[in-house]
Amino acid sequence: MTTKTPDAPVTPDEPRPLWLRLLPLAVILAVAVLGALTLGDVLSFDTLRDNRAALIAFRDEHYAASVAVFIAAYVAIVAFSLPGATVATLTGGFLFATFPGALYNVTAASLGAVAIFLAARWGLGARLAERIDASDGMIARVKRGLDANQWSMLFLIRLVPAVPFFVANLLPAFLDVPLRRFAITTFLGIIPGAVVYTSVGAGLGHVFERGESPDLGIIFEPHILLPILGLCLLALLPVGLRAIRGRTI
Repeated sequence: MTTKTPDAPVTPDEPRPLWLRLLPLAVILAVAVLGALTLGDVLSFDTLRDNRAALIAFRDEHYAASVAVFIAAYVAIVAFSLPGATVATLTGGFLFATFPGALYNVTAASLGAVAIFLAARWGLGARLAERIDASDGMIARVKRGLDANQWSMLFLIRLVPAVPFFVANLLPAFLDVPLRRFAITTFLGIIPGAVVYTSVGAGLGHVFERGESPDLGIIFEPHILLPILGLCLLALLPVGLRAIRGRTI
């Protein structure tokens, strides 16, 4: 007769060590610094102009592969905060026209943003959010205000041209924004700006022929900036309505 040994006690999952949590952010930071030192002159408008014939030839012969390579390169640029994101957006328009170039640009930028968002949340985001929630200071009150208006605020930081893209990727991670909400607002929120710059890239052929540089300040032209600001006001509308309702209760 055999005796049954008691099951081993179940121990709770141990928290990940600090070095493991910070490893993804450390890799991103290291690659970003290395890229800033070595790729500034490579991922540039001059490089696109000098290699335009080879890029067009490769696209014409291997369209699917060119799309895949372009999206992968763009994702890496965003995920590692490398220089050249604007040039990559122009390249998407130059190679693939405004559409589907804008779709490729938005997809790649969103995937790269999700990658850096997950790295930041893995490293610091969840624990930082817990500490903020447990506190009673001003930062905690700001976070609670943002939590009550997450959709509107996430759309706003994507639509406002003055908010750096990497800041809009990191801040939601540190405030424990759900991944689904971050991904949706990123994809939809960057569409207006992406379409503008992709359309500029689609017209680069004529710019190259004239020996000029593209006008990247076009997004601040009134006929483009005003509709974007209108979208910003639309994103803030729920916040205003919630504030009004809170005062009337």
